[in-house]
Amino acid sequence: MVEIEIDGDKISFEIEGWDRLWSLRSRLEIPLDHVKGAYQDSQPAMGWFQGLKVAGTDFPNVLRAGTFYQDGGFVFWDVHHPEQTIVVELEHEHFQKLVIEVADPDAAAREINKAVSRKHR
Repeated sequence: MVEIEIDGDKISFEIEGWDRLWSLRSRLEIPLDHVKGAYQDSQPAMGWFQGLKVAGTDFPNVLRAGTFYQDGGFVFWDVHHPEQTIVVELEHEHFQKLVIEVADPDAAAREINKAVSRKHR
């Protein structure tokens, strides 16, 4: 699971627990200017042959954590429970998007989009 913290012009994604080991990362920090938006995705593609694992862990339909190459770019994953997943779309970053599990997907996506809209005014 990932904890999200918005502080000024940055957004931090803190990877929790064993997911640090599975994903080979503990934290991502991204300028809000590089975030295009976020949305809930309760059925992310976690099956076989849905991206090339670059670094991390992949047990199809069970756990996906780490860096994957998908749809022509790098994507960071940290998902155990697909129903709690949000997708954060990025620009000018190493990752095209983050596909992450959060405690409250609706609230997290809403909070990110609200911060992004304030920043882009």
